[in-house]
Amino acid sequence: MERLTAIFEAINGVVWGPLMLILLLGVGLYLQLGLKLMPIRKLGTGFKLMWQGREAKPAPGEVKKAEAEGEISPFNALMTALSATIGTGNIAGVATAIALGGPGAVFWMWITALVGMATKFAEAVLAVRYRETDSTGYHVGGPMFYIKNGLGRKWLWLGGAFAFFGAVAAFGIGNTVQSNSVADALDSTFGIPHWLTGVVIMVLAGAVILGGIKRIAKVAGKLVPFMGIAYVAAGLVVLVVNAGQLGEAFSMIFYYAFNPHAAVGGFAGAAVMAAIRFGVARGIFSNEAGLGSAPIAHAAAKTRNPVRQGMIAMLGTFIDTIIVCTITALVILTSTVWIEGEAGASLTALSFDAALPGWGNQIVSLALAVFAFTTILGWSFYGEKCFQFLFGTRSIMLYRVLFVLAIPLGAMAQLGFIWLMADTFNALMAIPNLIALALLSPVVFKVTRDYFDGKEVLPGEDLDHDKA
Repeated sequence: MERLTAIFEAINGVVWGPLMLILLLGVGLYLQLGLKLMPIRKLGTGFKLMWQGREAKPAPGEVKKAEAEGEISPFNALMTALSATIGTGNIAGVATAIALGGPGAVFWMWITALVGMATKFAEAVLAVRYRETDSTGYHVGGPMFYIKNGLGRKWLWLGGAFAFFGAVAAFGIGNTVQSNSVADALDSTFGIPHWLTGVVIMVLAGAVILGGIKRIAKVAGKLVPFMGIAYVAAGLVVLVVNAGQLGEAFSMIFYYAFNPHAAVGGFAGAAVMAAIRFGVARGIFSNEAGLGSAPIAHAAAKTRNPVRQGMIAMLGTFIDTIIVCTITALVILTSTVWIEGEAGASLTALSFDAALPGWGNQIVSLALAVFAFTTILGWSFYGEKCFQFLFGTRSIMLYRVLFVLAIPLGAMAQLGFIWLMADTFNALMAIPNLIALALLSPVVFKVTRDYFDGKEVLPGEDLDHDKA
C-alpha cells in the first residue's frame, strides 16, 4: 500500500502541478480570445436564457422540434451541473487557498473563473453538438462523445480514457469523500455518529439516483437554488456585521495578488507564486472548468441549439466561483481567524462563528452537508454516463446500485488513499478533454459565429470543421 500511495502521490503532483494548471488556463484563455470575450460580454444574455430555460419550450426562432430533444430543461441541466460543483470546494477549498496562498489567491481564483467561462461554454456547445441517443431513447453526451463523434473513431481510445477516469473519480470525489465530509461535519457539530449519517444519505440519495437523470435534475432544480441562495444570504449577513473590514479585505486581495505576504500570527506567509498556484488550483477544483464533467449534464438539456446551452453552461463557473467562492473568501478575510493558522472547512466555520457566535459553525456544517449531498447526486450521473460509455446501457442500474452502496462505506472509512486516488483521476479527466477542446475549437468558433450572424447551425447539420 505504501508503494501504491507513493506512485499516486507522484502522479498527483504532476496532474495537479504547475504544468496542468498552465494547460487548463492556456486552453481557457485561447478559447476566450477565440470567442472574442463573448462569454464575458454576453453574461447578461446567459442569465436571461437561464431564466427562460426553466421550462423546456422552444425559444423564439427555434424549431418546434426542440421540444422533443433532450430529457431535462436547460435550467435544470445547469442546476445538475452546479449540484456537482458547488460543494466542499466552495467552503474548504477557498479556505485552503487563502491559508496556503494568502489573500491574493482569491484574485487568481477570479481570473481562473473568467477564463473558465469560455471553457464551460465550449464544453457545452460540443456536448450538445455531438450528443447521441442511446438504446433507451435518452440523450447522452460529454467529452467521450465529442471525442468519438467530433474527432473520429481513431480517437475513440481517448474518449475511453476519459470515461474510465470519470467513472473511477465519481466513486471518490463525487461519493465517498463527500459522505465522509458530511459525517465529519455533523459529528463534530451535532454529535451524530458517522454510520447514521452514512445510512441516511444512502437512503435519501438512493431514492433520487435510482430514478435517473429526470429525478436528479428535478431535485437539483429545487435544492441547488435554495442552498446557494441560503448560503450567500448567510454570508451577506456576516459581511454586514463585518462591513468595516470589507474595504481592507478587497485591498488585500488585489495587493497580495502581485506582492508577497509576510508571515503574521499563525499564517506562514506566501510568495506571489503560491497565491497564483493555490488560487488557480482551488478555483479549478471548485468550478471544474476544463475537467469535462459539466458537459455530461448539459448534453441532456432539451434544446437543439448548442450556443444557447453554452451560454447557460458558462454561468456555472460564474455562479460557483465569482459569487459563492467570493462570499466565502470575504467572510474569511473580514475576520482575523485566517492569520491564526487555521485551514480548510474549520477556517470557514470559525470565520462565520466569529461574526455569528453560536450560529456560524452550525450554518457552515449544514451548508457543507447539503452541498456534499447534491454533489453526490450530480456525480452519480457523471459516473453513470462514463460507465455506460464503457460497458453499454445495460450496465446503468448496476452502476447506480454500487454507487449508492458505497455512500455509507465512505462515511465510516478512513479515506486518505481513496481521496488521493480520486483526486488524481479527477485531474486526469482534464487531459483528454483539453486535447478535444483544442482540436475542436474551430467547430466552437464557427458554430458561435454562425449563431450570432443569424446563420444558426443545429446538431446533425454538416460543418466543414467537423471533419477535423
